[in-house]
Amino acid sequence: MTRDDTEETAVPAADGRPAGRWSVLFERGREPGDGQGPTPVAAAGRGPRRPRGVAPEANRANALHPGAWWVWALGLGTAASRTTNPLLLALLVGTAGYVVAARRTSAPWARSYGAFVKLAMAVLAIRLAFAVFLGSPIPGTHLVVTLPEVPLPDWAQGVRIGGRVTAEGLVFALYDGLKLATLLICVGAANALANPARLLKSLPGALYETGVAVVVALTFAPNLIADAQRLRAARRLRGRPDRGLRGLLHVGLPVLEGALERSVALAAAMDARGYGRTARVPAGVRRTTAVLTLGGLLGVCAGTYGLLTAEGGTYGLPVLAAGVAAALGGLWLGGRRTARTRYRPDEWGVRAWLVAGSGVAVAALMTAAASYDPAALRPGVVPLVAPALPLWPAAAVLLGLLPAFVAPIPKEAP
Repeated sequence: MTRDDTEETAVPAADGRPAGRWSVLFERGREPGDGQGPTPVAAAGRGPRRPRGVAPEANRANALHPGAWWVWALGLGTAASRTTNPLLLALLVGTAGYVVAARRTSAPWARSYGAFVKLAMAVLAIRLAFAVFLGSPIPGTHLVVTLPEVPLPDWAQGVRIGGRVTAEGLVFALYDGLKLATLLICVGAANALANPARLLKSLPGALYETGVAVVVALTFAPNLIADAQRLRAARRLRGRPDRGLRGLLHVGLPVLEGALERSVALAAAMDARGYGRTARVPAGVRRTTAVLTLGGLLGVCAGTYGLLTAEGGTYGLPVLAAGVAAALGGLWLGGRRTARTRYRPDEWGVRAWLVAGSGVAVAALMTAAASYDPAALRPGVVPLVAPALPLWPAAAVLLGLLPAFVAPIPKEAP
């Protein structure tokens, strides 16, 4: 029985008077609104309430498959990697931000989107700083400022510190940094919308242990941010400083202590549930699994290289397809070593197909546009001209807004 299976209701006393204390009824296999299991006890004018401490996203009937959110976000990230046009990149950022604002819940991992946006802005600022102090490979004629140049030895030819800073070099660095910042924001959108625990449950058995490490890494930053916000709010209520170096020192130690306690508790829980224990499989199956997995990965690499080069256009797609098939076969055989079951597995429904398909469509159309009209998606900086907004790629990016209308609306706490 999980926390999703609990419902809290008010139960009147035997003589008809209101009970002086709330009673909690646990019903196995029953969730609010699923239409199965016994009917909960009705309270005097009140319906069932969600147990305290359970996030609104815990209602499985109101949640989308987490893999669909990641496919959608990776599609937007792929589209961002195909262009340096700042107008298209800004449109991708706006699309991701609108969907996150419309469909994220109040769960702890959903609060990490702002941190990813701040990280993207920091990356953009660092890229511009490198262009200013270390120079740019783009020649320019519009001089902005001339910094004092540090003399370097002969073995450091091609590297300079300081010197001329041109507008063309700054614009090139801005375009390049904005592309990386957009990729980070797309990953942050997936991290804010997808439940990492449910995503782990959907992984195949062969990737379960790797998935656990990835999920722990993905949830570390949101939990760290939530702890820092909670401790800063507590210090403000007590009239103590929560900003500056002093506030950072007083907040940092409790945050690290909480992270250590969660790590120990997670290790104990995983050990109690038999994590890392594998089933016995024949030696021949293990060898076949290794051969299929390794050969499949090599085939994927060779096929991808063939698709990216002009000489390998004939063999690229067949080798890629064979590699993917071999890798999937290796994953299926490798799953036999992990003895695990899934309780109420998430279904990939029509809404999940629409959400994932919108991201794939954005990536495919942007890739096609990059091959058809590369100048519109990668505007030049020499000569320095204002970028134009290509209409068809912009319309393709707007397809990424589909999840804001088809994904289920998260129910907030009453």
